[in-house]
Amino acid sequence: MVIPVHDVNPVRRTPWVTYALIAANIAVFLTMPGIAGSVTGDSSLAQLCHLQAFLDHYAAVPQELIHHRLPQVVPTGATGMGAQGPGCVVGPPGYDKSPELSVLTAMFLHGGWLHLLGNMLFLLIFGNNVEDRMGHLPYALFYAVCGYAATYGYALLDPDSAAPLIGASGAIAGVLGAYLVLYPKARVWVLVPFLIFLPLRLPAWIVLGFWFVLQAVYSAGEGVSAAGTVAYTAHIAGFLVGLLIAWPLRRGTPPPPEPRGLLFGRSARPRQRW
Repeated sequence: MVIPVHDVNPVRRTPWVTYALIAANIAVFLTMPGIAGSVTGDSSLAQLCHLQAFLDHYAAVPQELIHHRLPQVVPTGATGMGAQGPGCVVGPPGYDKSPELSVLTAMFLHGGWLHLLGNMLFLLIFGNNVEDRMGHLPYALFYAVCGYAATYGYALLDPDSAAPLIGASGAIAGVLGAYLVLYPKARVWVLVPFLIFLPLRLPAWIVLGFWFVLQAVYSAGEGVSAAGTVAYTAHIAGFLVGLLIAWPLRRGTPPPPEPRGLLFGRSARPRQRW
């Protein structure tokens, strides 16, 4: 997996929507229950029960989205002693939940610091140029549409799943798909783990194409155990929707500047003419 750190593709205007999305994601994450456990890697039972109740309320759940079937009992956030020892207390939900609105709220929830920072890094690097090309308000709408498409795309393939879906990955995947269409030749500085982190400058079509291939491989269960806990199918759906929406904009998009004098992160020696 390559880690992007910067793209050589300046913008004409300040990407206020991208900055606002990053700020909102960080702010929501800091208010999520059990945040101390996500930092230290060790959460108490009370924190875990509180977090589970929070996610049942605000995360998107496939069976709720497809069947509009809300659970009869949910974690209440309290702890208690059961037949098998201490655990989370369940009971009737004390809230009204809109499955459709939960897709939006779930886009601002993350399961840990690595989940959050990885998403925000991709959004910061690639979102600013997509926003610059689309404009602020159309970009905000585009981001939401990709997020909804990613979540519902996953839910349609696994409609009976009761596992909560959280994260901005689906919407950001749409941003990556749009960037690939609009700026395939833009150079992206990446770190490639090869004994050490090797800095390379690669075309965006290689970086994002490789990312998409990995998502497809992982969604098939290859390279991860039981496809892990990541909704890779949602990434694929978001990416394809973002690509299709941005496709009509590819004409008229000014090309990124072509850097000279560097080749894959090293100075290229000019050829001499004799």
